[in-house]
Amino acid sequence: MSGIIIDTCMWSLAFRGKAPKEKAVAEELTKLIDENRAKIIGPIRQEVLSGYSKFSDYKKLRDKLQYFPNVAIADSDYEAAAEYSNLCRKKGAQGSHIDFLICAISVRVKMKVYSNDKDFIFYSKYLPVELHSES
Repeated sequence: MSGIIIDTCMWSLAFRGKAPKEKAVAEELTKLIDENRAKIIGPIRQEVLSGYSKFSDYKKLRDKLQYFPNVAIADSDYEAAAEYSNLCRKKGAQGSHIDFLICAISVRVKMKVYSNDKDFIFYSKYLPVELHSES
């Protein structure tokens, strides 16, 4: 499967898009979308959509995100995520359950992860996850 899993923080930065870093992320995300490489998983979709108290804003974003079908999560991804969590914890790298699920899915479907969450740098030292950066 070809694509890049876009982490929650990158979607959020791209939607704000005012500061130079945010503009760079928005441009990269736009490029990935144009190339049909931007991918999402259900838990990231949920995180992106959470926190909108104004229903019209939530609905507008939800409708835009419907363009991106979820990358399927396999039962084995949950097991790999737990394994990754245990391995990283042993090495001193803590992380969230969702982060390790993102890693597990990205490894299984052979996709890079686009995130500015520095935890992913630590994960990539111990796990076979690959990170995407702006070109």
